Amino acid sequence: MREIVCVSTSNYHPFPTRKQNVMRRLRDAKIIYIDPPITLIAPLKDKSLQPRLTAYRKGGEKVKDNKYITVYAPPPVLPFFNKYRWINRINQRRLACYINKIIKLQGFKKPYLWCYTPTACDLIANIDHRGVIYDCVDRHSAYQGMINPVVVDKMEEDLARAADMVFCTAAGLERTLIEYNQWTKMIANGANYTLFSQAATFTPPEKRLEPVFGFVGMLQECIAYDYIVALAEAMPSAKIVFVGKVMPGVDISMLKKYNNISFLGLQLQEKLPEIISSFDVCLNVFRSGRLALDVSPLKLYEYLATGKPIVSTEEPLQVRDFADVVYIADSCSDFVSKCREALAEDDQEKRHQRQAYGKACSWDNRVRQMEDELERLGIF
Repeated sequence: MREIVCVSTSNYHPFPTRKQNVMRRLRDAKIIYIDPPITLIAPLKDKSLQPRLTAYRKGGEKVKDNKYITVYAPPPVLPFFNKYRWINRINQRRLACYINKIIKLQGFKKPYLWCYTPTACDLIANIDHRGVIYDCVDRHSAYQGMINPVVVDKMEEDLARAADMVFCTAAGLERTLIEYNQWTKMIANGANYTLFSQAATFTPPEKRLEPVFGFVGMLQECIAYDYIVALAEAMPSAKIVFVGKVMPGVDISMLKKYNNISFLGLQLQEKLPEIISSFDVCLNVFRSGRLALDVSPLKLYEYLATGKPIVSTEEPLQVRDFADVVYIADSCSDFVSKCREALAEDDQEKRHQRQAYGKACSWDNRVRQMEDELERLGIF
């Protein structure tokens, strides 16, 4: 079996993202999954992180639904590694020592390093490996926080140049990364089609007087909240539901002024199909900008799998691939109009076509594309 060390930016549990979905579906592979480390000072800001300071001492945890994946929590690291490269080098040397011990413990000989973070640029030279795959899922330097965009972009460049294969989720990322590595391939995000298609099988709720518009995903700074406000004001009898976590530093106070907007918070993925089944229309709203151009929203593909009508902003650009079944708005007023149009939709063909797109964009198909590329280049 292939041996893979996945250096992730998302904890394996409890909310699956691209990282977990890819690792679960790689064929003929034993995987060491490394959760992202916390910094030594993080628990001082967030008390809930204190148990993770010592979690790495407990050893690996086998994934219940995949006996070939073992998850490890690494030791805490020095802060400000996204601002100062010399700090990242110290952190990555320490992390490499930790990973090398795990590799030996698991009986791995010479694994592939499958990396999701630019910081891994200073890790790979310290681990004996068969190959390096960089799977870029975001414009990492565009996020807010304790980072220096120049430092982060340089780390990403170094990692991409050193990689044997680079995958990315959006055309904007591909345009950047292919300048560093000719073996760059855009493979967008996908959906757990089997799970989300279940939304179409739930018994419809009793006839309601008010329509329900729903948004599933993290409430980030790149969301077009002004579009939501326009909808809330134009359709005061409608309900607008947000399902997801409000990211630190994001101000949603303008939304809380409206009685017809509610927040369900973060929900386990297995509950989402039933929640979405109560939506009349699904919303995908991104504010125009660099981050929106480079994002590949999981929600879009999950919405498609449900067959529900979808109203979206023009960005991210991947929305245009589904323009025949998605209502795309170019302004606040147009967004309201498109929401009304989607609400009035009575077209089973569109619903079936959305689900067909969702199935074509399933994680199973996405991972087969990745494996095909790696085999074509002789990396796998």
